[in-house]
Amino acid sequence: MFLENTVNHKEQFGWIEVICGSMFSGKTEELIRRLKRAQFAKQKVEIFKPMVDVRYHEEMVVSHDANEIRSTPVPAAANIRILGDTCDVVGIDEAQFFDDEIIRVCNDLANKGVRVVVAGLDMDFKGKPFGPMPALMATAEYVTKVHAICTRTGNLASYSFRKSNNDDLVMLGETEAYEPLSRAAYYKAMLNETVEDSTPDTEEEKMTKNDLNG
Repeated sequence: MFLENTVNHKEQFGWIEVICGSMFSGKTEELIRRLKRAQFAKQKVEIFKPMVDVRYHEEMVVSHDANEIRSTPVPAAANIRILGDTCDVVGIDEAQFFDDEIIRVCNDLANKGVRVVVAGLDMDFKGKPFGPMPALMATAEYVTKVHAICTRTGNLASYSFRKSNNDDLVMLGETEAYEPLSRAAYYKAMLNETVEDSTPDTEEEKMTKNDLNG
């Protein structure tokens, strides 16, 4: 649970908050909630997201439940340091898509007295730590892991299972491309994929492949 920092108000200092979890776990929703509270308190707030994320809107950060807040799309983490330097609070969505420079940027801003709130996927579709997220979680003062509901078991979900055979690490998508799964459901799904990949082709499938290959 996130607790507001209430120690030594005379000293200007910042900190890093990381909100992480699987797809459909409410990461962006929680990010927007915290940033809107800061805006209501008349703090200077800037929100950034990677330029590649245009699923809902080119400029707005939008959660799956259509909650939104205006943001600045940036091509690289270095842009955040320049644009967020004079802010009280900096919000960053989809941090896993940024280059590793995002780690230094977040820490530099926090060291200058900025509150940095970061949201991102902690694991990719293969169940591996995603990009700069592990380092951000390690250096953050506060880490909140949120969970989705598994579409197959109804238990808490921590994994983002990709429904397609696309092996690209970055593939934007919603419910048509991903589903949140619990550990057990994810393990079974990945096991089934392995079995299917290792199953020999039928004669009909072999003929189809030969036709396609000329």
